[in-house]
Amino acid sequence: MTTPVDGSKTPVQDTVPEAQDPAVLPADLQDERLIASRGVSGAIAAFTSRLRSGDLGSVPVVLGLIIIWAVFQIANSNFLSSRNLVNLTLQTTSVGVIALGIVLVLLLGEIDLSIGSVSGLAAAILGVTFVNEGWPLALSVVAGIVTGAVIGLFYGLLYTRFGVPSFVITLAGLLGFLGLQLLVLGKEGSLNLPFDSPIVKFATQSFLSPVVSYIFIAVTVALYALSRLRGRGQRLAAGLSAAPTSIIGVKAGALAVTLLISVIVLNGDRGMPSMFLLLLVLVVLTDIAVRRTRWGRSVMAVGGNVEAARRAGINVRMIYLTVFAACSTFAAVGGLLAAARLVAVNQSSGGGDTNLNAIAAAVIGGTSLFGGRGSAYSALLGALVIVSISNGLSLLSLDSNVRYIVTAGVLLVAVTIDSLSRRSRQAHGRA
Repeated sequence: MTTPVDGSKTPVQDTVPEAQDPAVLPADLQDERLIASRGVSGAIAAFTSRLRSGDLGSVPVVLGLIIIWAVFQIANSNFLSSRNLVNLTLQTTSVGVIALGIVLVLLLGEIDLSIGSVSGLAAAILGVTFVNEGWPLALSVVAGIVTGAVIGLFYGLLYTRFGVPSFVITLAGLLGFLGLQLLVLGKEGSLNLPFDSPIVKFATQSFLSPVVSYIFIAVTVALYALSRLRGRGQRLAAGLSAAPTSIIGVKAGALAVTLLISVIVLNGDRGMPSMFLLLLVLVVLTDIAVRRTRWGRSVMAVGGNVEAARRAGINVRMIYLTVFAACSTFAAVGGLLAAARLVAVNQSSGGGDTNLNAIAAAVIGGTSLFGGRGSAYSALLGALVIVSISNGLSLLSLDSNVRYIVTAGVLLVAVTIDSLSRRSRQAHGRA
């Protein structure tokens, strides 16, 4: 029993009685009962039901990624070579890290247009303090990251205190922090980072050995399986339906095969980059924060219905402050990684298509522009799509204008699918 929001003592039933007609159960509960009662066949039926009702999840972006890779491989047989895939993972990292912050902001139904300028400013601070001023590398890195966090808190304060739309705030930030970046760089306008510095070595020369790669796979799959089994045990202890162990085994096996194939291919060249491993760790930690913590559930609630979240006792102001701060922090980290990979900082750092790529990656990956739906894995999948397009077109020696047009088309298709699936979910009671 729970107490209603209005404070009355009228009991409210948390679960639906077992005897209730399954046809009138909520859609998610129907899926849970189906999976629990029929195992693998039930999971397939539930998955098909979700697709028919517009709950597409990551299916469109995964299919799109497969099609993109197939097309580029046919056009150029080097696309799926070990060397090119290693390069692709290196290129994906900075875009993926910045897109992680965009995912969080989009979950609230807001936007940040200044991530490119913030990433460029953080890179400029790293270059000037480390190269010109002689600061310790760790201090320069912390200074860049803290700058991003402070900028995000400033955005959150303007939004919560004065009600200025995030679009306007971050558009002003795009211009303002770009100017500050140019000011920090000064007349030189360009700085080269030392090749022997730890951050450059990490971004360009650090790769996992084959043994470490396979240990990584084993640990990852084991942690995934244990997490799922623990969740199943908690649901059963609470008297709720839970997926059978066969489903968990199938998912863990699929994860193991996917990781094993990826690592084998990457080990054909230099191996898995440590920088890409950092992206994977950040994605997993962000996913845990969004799905498994009170803060993450509050973010989803505010994105779904801010007034309902406020009435439920959620500190809406704090949610906005922390999410904007997290977004700018991720942007700063992405800017530092991009500078380290390119071994240079200049006036174009964070410029060009940085904003386009990060925002497009989050949306293409499956995060809804309407708030309340999405996951950290959207950033990873979307970044892979965006970088694959850029990488493939570069291998074909096509101009950047083609890349912009293709990326714009993919983004438009993703937004259209999101809008149509949202309508379908609403019609089927899954919104």
